[in-house]
Amino acid sequence: MEELYQEIERRIKRAGYPGRVDGDQIYRELNDEIEGKENGSYRLLVKKESDCFYEYQVEIWEQEFNLSWLDIHEGKQVYHIDFDAEEES
Repeated sequence: MEELYQEIERRIKRAGYPGRVDGDQIYRELNDEIEGKENGSYRLLVKKESDCFYEYQVEIWEQEFNLSWLDIHEGKQVYHIDFDAEEES
């Protein structure tokens, strides 16, 4: 799981987000947000600070989920992270 957390952090930093990120915290937060939800596609908004919130696009199936993308809204700036996109080497 540590590799997954590091990949989340790496992609967010690569998108140019200058703030502190914690892949483990993001993963746990998503698990909490989707608990009890039916299968389907969801857009979730999670407030972080007074001028910052995360917007997640998540697909939920029986035993797993897919984080498609994440937009980090900080003030007027938006950092988009597309987790479904293939990364260039």
